[in-house]
Amino acid sequence: MLSYRHAFHAGNHADVLKHVVTIQLLRYLNQKDTPYMYIDTHAGAGVYALDGGYAAKNAEFETGISRLWDRKDLPEPLADYVQLVKALNPSGKMRYYPGSPYCADKVMREQDRLRLFELHPSDSKILDENFRKLEAHAAEQGQRPTVRGKRVMVQRGDGFFGLKALLPPPSRRGLILIDPPYEDKTDYRHVKTTLDDALKRFATGTYAVWYPVLQRMESRQLPDKLKRVAANGWLNVTLSISAPSPDGFGLHSSGMFVLNPPWTLEPMLRDLMPYLVSVLGRDAGAGFTLETGSTTPPVGKSRQNR
Repeated sequence: MLSYRHAFHAGNHADVLKHVVTIQLLRYLNQKDTPYMYIDTHAGAGVYALDGGYAAKNAEFETGISRLWDRKDLPEPLADYVQLVKALNPSGKMRYYPGSPYCADKVMREQDRLRLFELHPSDSKILDENFRKLEAHAAEQGQRPTVRGKRVMVQRGDGFFGLKALLPPPSRRGLILIDPPYEDKTDYRHVKTTLDDALKRFATGTYAVWYPVLQRMESRQLPDKLKRVAANGWLNVTLSISAPSPDGFGLHSSGMFVLNPPWTLEPMLRDLMPYLVSVLGRDAGAGFTLETGSTTPPVGKSRQNR
């Protein structure tokens, strides 16, 4: 069973996979001067305290960022990610973990735009306050925006429905992260229908979907359903740190499904995933899958390793 409040899971193995992939997708978009938009449909609170509150109860960060914190042999994409987390912890002690919006903000450029949705009233308020503090701190340092328009906008609401009004973005470039809590099994259906509609409005955008790998039927069927979404191509990567528990509880595996992925993503993950399995794996059930394909035309290739 998953908790809606992401603070319970902040910094765990699923966050490592999600944020490494997200950062690399944004780095790729940064290669062109044209601005782009990052849209997060379920943004959370933005920053999470690891030494107290929800995160400290289960200490799930010990399955993820904690195992990477002091490593000296990190591959470049992981080093990039860990350095971003460490920048949030200037004392050197691991106290805070950045959510996807914070990761995006630190990677994106001044001319790019962030549009963040969060339905939970407390998390939405915290998210808005966190970005207000960042803006105030920048102003205190004499940093003034040189481009017109609001760079970050936080909206309390359901991103499944709010996404429609933002597509296509003005520059026709963008990354959309879809990361619902999946507590309600209807979230799986909403992911599929949201993507079907979004791709009609913005066919060239990159869409990244995080999902838990659970025994629940909807979870097992989601990747196959997404492979049939009308896009130029897809990539599906999963990370398992252990075999499923006998009672079916707990999150041992998760995935990132990317529609219209950049060509650089697959070779990067092919090199990275064995390292992640070796460092984060807890038993013989640890492993990864990595596959790519296309729905137009329906041909593809796959690579799997367990």
